[in-house]
Amino acid sequence: MYQIEDNIYFYLFLLIPILVIGFMYVSWWKKKVGKQFAEPALLEKLIPEKSTFKPLLKFIFISLGIAFLVISLANPKMGIKLKTIKRQGVDIVFALDVSKSMLAEDIAPNRLEKSKQLISKIIDKLGSDRVGVIVYAGSAYPLLPITTDLASAKMFLQMANPEMVSDQGTAMNEALSKAMTYFDNDEQTNRFLFIVSDGEDHEGNADKIAQQAGEYGVRIFTIGVGSANGAPIPIKQNGVFVELKKDQKGEVVITQLNETILNEIANKGNGKYILGNNTSQTIDEIEKIITNAEKKEYETKEFSDFKDQFQWFIGLGLLFLVLEALMFEKKTKWIQKLNLFNEK
Repeated sequence: MYQIEDNIYFYLFLLIPILVIGFMYVSWWKKKVGKQFAEPALLEKLIPEKSTFKPLLKFIFISLGIAFLVISLANPKMGIKLKTIKRQGVDIVFALDVSKSMLAEDIAPNRLEKSKQLISKIIDKLGSDRVGVIVYAGSAYPLLPITTDLASAKMFLQMANPEMVSDQGTAMNEALSKAMTYFDNDEQTNRFLFIVSDGEDHEGNADKIAQQAGEYGVRIFTIGVGSANGAPIPIKQNGVFVELKKDQKGEVVITQLNETILNEIANKGNGKYILGNNTSQTIDEIEKIITNAEKKEYETKEFSDFKDQFQWFIGLGLLFLVLEALMFEKKTKWIQKLNLFNEK
């Protein structure tokens, strides 16, 4: 496993596109000056040893040298020893609704982005807990298996969008069934499922599965995102508004927050319904729920010792810079005989 000590040095990669622009400008300027001096055919006879390929190769070597030196500054480290660590925490699975109704903008910037913000901030409050993420619409899709890697959970969460699930609708019952497979520790006393949704387009049977989950020891909390007044669903292409979603009669669809079904599922699952429109209040309430929960001790393996790897990248960077310095721009005779680059 690799980790980076200081990511800020990666901004130095911006030097490479600047070099590319400089190289292109110098190449254009040389051609322009050459044409003013003589015709291309005459120039080729006057400078027969000039290579058209080597300047590009030298530039590539310089770019690679800089790239490897930048990586060395960031000091990548490689884990060399796995260690078993005992932790105390709870198992938490987030089921995120990514149906089209979640694109409604009655909650800024829209229901889906608001939901992802809520889940991300909840994850920030967690300690040694395990987290899993499911997305669902007309069907459920496992986005991230249950893990102690909270950073990965947040990263995968940002990828969630309606295009990930081809079937539209809100199959909350399938999301509940999928979530049950995430809780693989039978000894865990506190297992939480947070369903983040507007409750729209519910297909039924979710309350029965929620009751079964409660009997299994999983507490289900539903977080409602949206407004009772509702809002239309904008259809966008590449971030540009196209039209509002319409039904079969050609009328604009208005999607509303369905708190009734979310309340029912939470009650059946021995949990609670929480209105998620106020971020700070929602986070505080959920933090109290998790903090007051009994923690279960479990074992996990993590890399405990990391070894610096910067010296390899310094070596590669210097190697390419030395190769660039030793390379002349004139044609190499034995390569010229092979004519690999179709040089005349």
